Amino acid sequence: MGYRTSAESLFNSPIELITNQLKDQLGGARSEPASWKHSLPVLAKDLVEAGLGKVEVLIEVRFLKLSRADVVLAGVDHTGRDTYLAVELKRWSRATLCDDDPGRVRVPRTQTNPKHPLIQVRDYCDQLIALAGHLGGDPTRVGGVAYLHNAESHSVVGLLPLAVDEHTRIFTQTTRGAFLEYLTGRFSPHSGRDAADRLLGGVEGPTVPLMLHAADVMRQRHHFTLSKEQQVAYNQVMDAVEEARRAKLQRIVAVTGGPGSGKSAVAVQLLSDLGARGVQASIATGSQAFTMSLQRYAGKDHSQPQHLFQYFNSFVEDRGPRQIALICDEAHRLRETSTADPSLKHLETGRPQIEELVNAAYVPVFLLDEHQVIRPGEIGSLAMIHNYALAKGLGFTHVHLSEQFRYGGSARYDQWVLDLLGLPPNAPPRTPAKWPGDERFEVRLAETPESMESFLREKMRMGHTARISAGFCWPWSDPVEGALVPDVRINGWERPWNVKGLQDIGSAPAQPYWALADGGFDQIGCVYTAQGFEFDWAGVIIGPDLVARGGRLVPNRAGSCDPKVSARSVDDPKFNMLIRNTYKVLLTRALKGVVVYAVDDATREFLGELIASSERIPADTSPPAPVT
Repeated sequence: MGYRTSAESLFNSPIELITNQLKDQLGGARSEPASWKHSLPVLAKDLVEAGLGKVEVLIEVRFLKLSRADVVLAGVDHTGRDTYLAVELKRWSRATLCDDDPGRVRVPRTQTNPKHPLIQVRDYCDQLIALAGHLGGDPTRVGGVAYLHNAESHSVVGLLPLAVDEHTRIFTQTTRGAFLEYLTGRFSPHSGRDAADRLLGGVEGPTVPLMLHAADVMRQRHHFTLSKEQQVAYNQVMDAVEEARRAKLQRIVAVTGGPGSGKSAVAVQLLSDLGARGVQASIATGSQAFTMSLQRYAGKDHSQPQHLFQYFNSFVEDRGPRQIALICDEAHRLRETSTADPSLKHLETGRPQIEELVNAAYVPVFLLDEHQVIRPGEIGSLAMIHNYALAKGLGFTHVHLSEQFRYGGSARYDQWVLDLLGLPPNAPPRTPAKWPGDERFEVRLAETPESMESFLREKMRMGHTARISAGFCWPWSDPVEGALVPDVRINGWERPWNVKGLQDIGSAPAQPYWALADGGFDQIGCVYTAQGFEFDWAGVIIGPDLVARGGRLVPNRAGSCDPKVSARSVDDPKFNMLIRNTYKVLLTRALKGVVVYAVDDATREFLGELIASSERIPADTSPPAPVT
């Protein structure tokens, strides 16, 4: 919490005193004190002029996410019910939408393109509804306003179309009179102190109904019962939770396992059962695509579950546990330190990211697979987590899941992929073997990308899910005239990469939703958008960054277009590991079957020696009859 006062007190107090207190509490970016100094008096004057001097003003309110709301007004409506208004204050005199990302705006004399203020305020409203348990999830009790008090409406006209409901109102200097009318319609003149108390008492974590709803939705989408191995991991976490509730003792739990070993099943069961017991818990990941898809699809038709799903960098300010359990999925993607959005750089602490996550909960749970480290800065490992627990004197429990629930439960395929890619890199090398076949899972080799696409489209026609992904071996262009560029080009066949940003482009879904939304099949996904997801059928294009030479697959730096992985600062052993792990991720997304195509002729011939001719998808005939 930043600063709290009544509107009347804010109007009468020296603004320098308030800004100094805010700076002492929050630090503040260079621009923030100036924003407080110029914007808060304007809002205070408006409230007093509207006869709302007793409305409570909560400045820089911190939610579960990294973001802070400029102001939340707390009061009572004309029927005596608590009501709240999130206000995003902007000093801008002019702003236009960014051409390449309508979610951001271009403002004169600013170095970065800030987020659209109505997107910000809508997010604050969602969080208020989620976290204020006494509202019972009622969206009408919360409003959202962007107040551009220095701007004429014609100077920000491009921002106005996003104002579509009570959570996305926008007012300017031109419409100040309408703003005052809006305030008097929303708030009565009575004191908002009690309403503020009730709000601040509920922002410590997600409400129990919220947790149950999100878990129930996820369980409906994943029909499972825990196996014996999974039950062991589940019991270890629940035991640690009971110990934490009884004695306030911290314990770290690490759960390791390969793709499809059931780590997420454990997380879903924990989320549901902890919620049923009234235990505050949430899930964090290091993947924007994975987190935003969880927020959208676990919370479909219900906004509140989104706030259960956060990012690893959402806990930079935590100095002590504020929830009982924090489930860190894909913990192999942990970074040394958290990096915030450019507008929130002042919140970065430089502390190790694992310290921030451990400090956030009594029972931090880390789910990881070390063979899915795919970027140079990812450092999550069992040894790192264990060593941290030892250094801090914390209890530590490790459970390994060895079972396989993806690719039809085929242990043969799991081992075949490891041998094919030479993983783990520090193990004695194994000769890639011929695919022995398994009735539970199909492995197909396409002779052309056209035949791969045709085969998978037929699978989709029959009701299966499918996506095609590839190694990062082609440029990734920005859209041209509102259309994606077909960068992935192979002998006359061409397709675009998935969308880069957070806005749909034509029928192509935004980047976080490529894996699940309609229209995603028409773009090629990369490892960063595919990781964490699964499909009935997966198409994998092996690019020139992994080629067959001397009877083995060998990473080839010259074939990579990934600027971070192929950078000179990444040495050869690290590059080799990252490329092998990348294809491990891509080849292990499927539940029923995988179709592989290799761009390099020698690599395609090498794979042809490992995959029986009966499993080929030829270039010059129709796809084989699909197997259901």
